[in-house]
Amino acid sequence: MSTLISLLRNTAQNFPNHQAIYRESDGNPRFLTWTEYLSRIAKAAGMFSQLGLKQGDRFAIISKNSPYHAELINAGYWAGMIPVPINFRLSPVEISDILKDAHCQLIFVEDIFIHLIEQVQHFGNTIVVIPSAIDSDSISFEYRTLDSVLNEADPIPAVSLKEDDDAIWLFTGGTTARGKGVRLSHRNIISNAFQTANFIRPSSRDVYLHISPMFHSTDLKATVVTMFGGSHVYLSEFSTEAVVKAIEQQKVSILSLVPTTLVRFLKETQFEDVDLATLRLISYGTSPMDDNWLRFAHEKLPQVEFHQCYGLTETSPYLSILDGNDHQRAFKDSPHLLHSAGKILPATEMRIVDEEGLDVVPGALGELIVKGPQVSKGYMNAPDEMRDAYIDGWFYTGDIAQMDDAGYLYIRDRKKEMVKTGGENVYTREVEIVLLKHPKIMEVAVVGIPDDIYGEALLAVIVPKSGVNPGDPEIACEVLIGFCRSSLGGYKIPRKYLIVDELPRTALGKVKKTALKELHQNGENLS
Repeated sequence: MSTLISLLRNTAQNFPNHQAIYRESDGNPRFLTWTEYLSRIAKAAGMFSQLGLKQGDRFAIISKNSPYHAELINAGYWAGMIPVPINFRLSPVEISDILKDAHCQLIFVEDIFIHLIEQVQHFGNTIVVIPSAIDSDSISFEYRTLDSVLNEADPIPAVSLKEDDDAIWLFTGGTTARGKGVRLSHRNIISNAFQTANFIRPSSRDVYLHISPMFHSTDLKATVVTMFGGSHVYLSEFSTEAVVKAIEQQKVSILSLVPTTLVRFLKETQFEDVDLATLRLISYGTSPMDDNWLRFAHEKLPQVEFHQCYGLTETSPYLSILDGNDHQRAFKDSPHLLHSAGKILPATEMRIVDEEGLDVVPGALGELIVKGPQVSKGYMNAPDEMRDAYIDGWFYTGDIAQMDDAGYLYIRDRKKEMVKTGGENVYTREVEIVLLKHPKIMEVAVVGIPDDIYGEALLAVIVPKSGVNPGDPEIACEVLIGFCRSSLGGYKIPRKYLIVDELPRTALGKVKKTALKELHQNGENLS
């Protein structure tokens, strides 16, 4: 096994003149070669040293997808420093918590997110603005621009690393105000690239379009494209028009989409009027996908192979894949396979266990636990979560699963109280804690309900305090949305509210969240 440094060097050695990354160069957009790109990475790594970082230090990135973002992450690998990409949709309070937990010495922030940094506790961090076009009179803190710092930097040779050294920290959603920092090693990421290579079958002709935000573990999937000399194009945000343009102009061959964006792409593309001939693979995951849309996709894009990928941040990111052959079988005569997460990846062990940690009988439901080279070494500064999730060498995923007699894995529910909305993970307890701070709310429970656009949407079921009328304007939908906005990222805020007299509970006093979903299904009035 090697490190991500040796992977980059190997790719540049084997494919020196092949295209690597599409970006502005001397005012003109073009593909840099792997030789050119490696030179830029070495120079950016030198910038870190110039700014006072040492091997093992962390730096934050608050930015949409871009070549700059990728360059900083790869430069972190090169210098032995640990990138911490942060979800720019989080609130300033949440971002401050991450910066403090990770002890980030340096913050790179895209100019469009300056307003976030102005509200964030910096903890003495050096701040570098990406790229350079900025109105300095409007900024209330000291900063440097990325272009100016890079111009002063000298390239440095790659440091010496071990494969189990931390490569990147990615933060999940959390059950408190702080998410968990997942420590992914070089071994984790490279192992998962090898594990997926036989399914993706990458080559130096492939062009990977980065659409999923780079603070998501999904973006690590592109490592296998780098490994085999492929190239990379970055979209700052999804739009069908931008995706089609990238396929036509940059000859994109691989897309990775969440069901929400895949449905939009299918709805909005005029297939008769565009040239998508280079597109050969679309993978999707993070939430369920409607069968009818998959069949429509297969009809409109017959040359494209579809993969359904299942994994977690802690697994770098994948555990299983429903591959192209399985999709073909499903479209032909095995439709049940479209509800499967596929088969477990090579070199991955899995068990399905009951509450006591004992294996369930074949075909029964239980919690999926796994071990393998892609499984993270654990969380940073979260001993309680470590104790619950890592037991006797096994990682407890928190997902309720079953396996059929052909070895196909099915994810049936989530043991952890988490909702996946539009590809984003939301832990309902975190939302409940915020709503309970409202002066007129006595109890609240948040659940996920089906949504045509986002897969799932958040529903908050509220019990007002005694004497508060259900029609009180202070607990109206728009008011509660505004109340949440100062503490939660936008995607974590419920847009639907139900006022009830009491929450249904079990004999042990726990809230029956399945009963709350039934209230919605039965047509209870929502605000």
